[in-house]
Amino acid sequence: MLVIGLFGTCGNSKWREPFKKKYAEKGIPYFDPNRDNWKAEDAVEEAKHLAEDEVILFPITNETYATGSLSEVGFSILQAIRLDNQRKFVVMIQQELLPELNNEVACKESLRARALVAEHLKRLRLKNLYVVDTLEQMLDVSIKLFEVAKLQEPLAVYNPHNK
Repeated sequence: MLVIGLFGTCGNSKWREPFKKKYAEKGIPYFDPNRDNWKAEDAVEEAKHLAEDEVILFPITNETYATGSLSEVGFSILQAIRLDNQRKFVVMIQQELLPELNNEVACKESLRARALVAEHLKRLRLKNLYVVDTLEQMLDVSIKLFEVAKLQEPLAVYNPHNK
């Protein structure tokens, strides 16, 4: 689907707000899985978007321990590795946590997982994986990837895999 999926850090994080504002200005469709009252039924739509959206964003911010988001990145990268997958994945992992996250064990595990995932991502040679350092870079890259996909969309009728 020619949609940008806004995955990654959820909860009370506000990272999505400037993205949604910019996408609305540009007429770019997006999917935001973050719900105030998330229910198990929402998993169906979320899984569909994770499997089908043209551009998938995974910012792992410093606001949470990110256990779920780090796991999702792993599953998504497995999808990116599939040779027939042309969807684009953009990942950002902040390597420090906010001071208010003060559970020593959870902090240690989160920082370890962040470092490992970031290091593994750097070593993957995938044409559909983009690793950025900031949310600003992520927004810029996501818009450019969407624009490229939009330009390529009319060519899909000539691709035998689409028939």
